[in-house]
Amino acid sequence: MSVDGLPEKFDVIVHPAPELRGELRAQPSKNYTTRYLLAAALAEGESRVVGVATSEDAGAMLRCLGDWGAGVELVGGDAVIRGFGSSPRSGVTLNPGNAGAVARFLMGVAALTTGTEFVTDYPDSLGRRPQGDLLEALSRLGARVQSRDGMFPVSISGPVRGGVVEVSAERSSQYASALMFLGPLLPDGLELRLTGEIKSHAPLRQTLDTLAAFGVRASASEDLSRISIPGGQAFRAGRVLVPGDYPGSAAILAAAVTRPGEVRLSNLREQDLQGEREAVAVLREMGADIVRDGDVLTVWGGRPLQGVVRDGDGFTDAVQALTAAAALAGGTTTWENVYTLRLKECDRISDTRRELERLGLTVGETQDSLTVTGTSALAGGVTADGHGDHRMIMLLTILGLSAAAPIRITGAHHIRKSYPLFFRHLEELGARFEYPEATRA
Repeated sequence: MSVDGLPEKFDVIVHPAPELRGELRAQPSKNYTTRYLLAAALAEGESRVVGVATSEDAGAMLRCLGDWGAGVELVGGDAVIRGFGSSPRSGVTLNPGNAGAVARFLMGVAALTTGTEFVTDYPDSLGRRPQGDLLEALSRLGARVQSRDGMFPVSISGPVRGGVVEVSAERSSQYASALMFLGPLLPDGLELRLTGEIKSHAPLRQTLDTLAAFGVRASASEDLSRISIPGGQAFRAGRVLVPGDYPGSAAILAAAVTRPGEVRLSNLREQDLQGEREAVAVLREMGADIVRDGDVLTVWGGRPLQGVVRDGDGFTDAVQALTAAAALAGGTTTWENVYTLRLKECDRISDTRRELERLGLTVGETQDSLTVTGTSALAGGVTADGHGDHRMIMLLTILGLSAAAPIRITGAHHIRKSYPLFFRHLEELGARFEYPEATRA
């Protein structure tokens, strides 16, 4: 049994919820947790990361850092890290599981070693996600790189000195973030040139914020296309506090908005660099009644919602949750400029269209957009495929709470990738679930 007290693998049957009511504290940010843990390992000495996420991604980062030679100790809800500085252990095989961002951040740092192998036990998910843009940048810096056509398994060997390097930002911002963790530890630093249309500016700003929190100097142009990191620096050990998680909280907010009741969600600071903070504004634009008081958001649910047209690139990890709200709104919603959703644990455009059509909704897609026409009468009574994707599972769960009959979601245990307590938190608000044996891995 894991932190959620549920079986190792399970489906979930989501029952209709007459209302949602109660108070929750937002879980710690997955994205900040993984960044802080890596920065702490790159510092010499002991750091304390206060209030770490309990997600599988956080676990993958902790496991890999330990394999690389960091001291890792969990104390209550904190992680105490004794860093390896600029000298992670060489000759190690790392398995980041299905954690894409973790894998990429570690691949950048692997150029500090004389040999690191990367494998995954998720060949049909992480094993199919593209890494070529990052590997090409590392190769241009002088690293020796081997891969399977730019995908896992991957081998990276240094050393590299640094200098000027270009990296594409069209598929993901994570490639640039990976190089940003590497840059300060190189003799010559890094002058990063981000090419193409930059996707997901917010995570890049989170990485810059993390570097600053650990005493690393870096500067960036306003559009983030040029990032300069002087070399010969050291990450400074210390104490950092993980903020609340906006991507996962977007799903709680969407559930609260679409059912009658009153929900208070705390630990969500207003001044925050997570792009998914915009989910609050999007839901308000749709007609939701959400009031902020400091770091507490109060939702009065059940108000009529209307569709919107939005560029979703700045809040991609909230698009699935917001799509659930759109499916229950009047009119049509379109998320534009969201091509990168196709490169996640599943194809979050085409696979979402298929699952919503199975539920009777009218859905359209282009290469980089998703359009949903809402309904006020969602029948339910079907089995939906979770596609091994935590965000898809959140979307389908929200819809199940508003359906006329229960919905079964396959492979619901994959929720643990980012939000292990998702179902438990919704139960605290009055939702009811069953957890039968999983029908697929």
